[in-house]
Amino acid sequence: MRRVIPWLFAIVMVPVSLWAVAALWIDGPASFAAGIAGIYALAAVFVLWRLRPLRHALLVVAIGFALVLVWWLGIAARNDRDWMPDVAQLPGVERKGSQLTFHNVRNFHYKTSDADYTPNWETRTIDLDHVSGLDMFVSFWGPTLYAHTIMSWEFDNAPPLAISIETRKEQGEQYSALLGFFRQYELYYVVADERDVIGVRARFRGEREYLYRLKTDAEGARELLLDYVSSINELRDKPTWYNALTTNCTTVIYRHVKTLAPGRVSLDWRLLANGRLDEWLYEHGNINTTQPFAQIRAASEVTDKIKAAGAAADFSARIRAGLPARPAISG
Repeated sequence: MRRVIPWLFAIVMVPVSLWAVAALWIDGPASFAAGIAGIYALAAVFVLWRLRPLRHALLVVAIGFALVLVWWLGIAARNDRDWMPDVAQLPGVERKGSQLTFHNVRNFHYKTSDADYTPNWETRTIDLDHVSGLDMFVSFWGPTLYAHTIMSWEFDNAPPLAISIETRKEQGEQYSALLGFFRQYELYYVVADERDVIGVRARFRGEREYLYRLKTDAEGARELLLDYVSSINELRDKPTWYNALTTNCTTVIYRHVKTLAPGRVSLDWRLLANGRLDEWLYEHGNINTTQPFAQIRAASEVTDKIKAAGAAADFSARIRAGLPARPAISG
C-alpha cells in the first residue's frame, strides 16, 4: 500500500493541477495570466520529474494547488461592472403582508433579433394569496442532454411571472460553457414577463421550448417564490458567482426546493444532464403521467405556439392551450 497510495495520489493530482493551470490562465490578471499559468505548469512538471521520493514531489504539487485554490476562492463577485443592457438592472423585491412588489421586471420588446430590442423595466405587484400554480420551461439550444430551465408562477388575477437563473454578462462578453466553470460570470436572476424571457429564446435564438405544469399546490408554489425572493434580494448586497457545474439554472432550483423539502428531494444525475430533467419529473409523478412519457413530452413542446403568439397580450394563455393538465394533488 505504501507503493500504491502515492501513485493513486498522483492520478488525482494530474487533473487538479490542470484545473489550477486553467484557473490561473482564465481568472488570473489579464495582462500576465498566461505567463503565470505557464510558470505554474512548468514548475509542477519539473517537481514531479526531478524531486524524489515521489511522495515529496506530490506534496509540493498539492501545496501549490492549495495555494491556487485559496486565491481562486477569494476572487470576489461584483455588482459594479459594465453590464450588458439586458442584465443591467438588478431585480429587488419588497414585501407588505401578502403583497410582493418586484422592481426591475424585464419586459423588453424584441424586433428582428435578440440584440434588437426596446428596453423596458417594470415594477409589478403580485399577491401571494392569488398564486395558482407553478410551471417549468425546459429550453434546448443545441445538445439534447443539456438544457436551460426556467420557473414560472401562475396567478388567478395576473399574468405569470417567470424567473430565469442565468449568467450576468459584461459588455462584449459571450457565454462560454468552458468559462462557465470558472469565475467569469456573476449569478443573475432574470425576473421577467414570459413574452420576454421565453419568447426571445424560441423566436430569435432558435431554441426549442417545452412547458410542464408541475404537481405543486398553491402553498408550495408560494413558499418557493418567497425562497427565490430571499435570494434575489441577497444578491443585491452580496453578489455571487455562476458556475456551470455547481451553481447553474438547475442546481440552484434544486437548492431552493431542497431547502423547503429537506429529505424529500433526492439527488439524481439528471440534475446535471438537465436535458433529461423532464423524464425525472415524470418518473416521480411531478408532471402529467396519464400517457407514456414520449407522448407527454411531445404534447408539452410549445415552440410553434410561442412563435405564433409573438408579443400578444394573451401570450401566456395561448402557449398553455392544449397542454397536458397539471397533476392533481391527492389527499
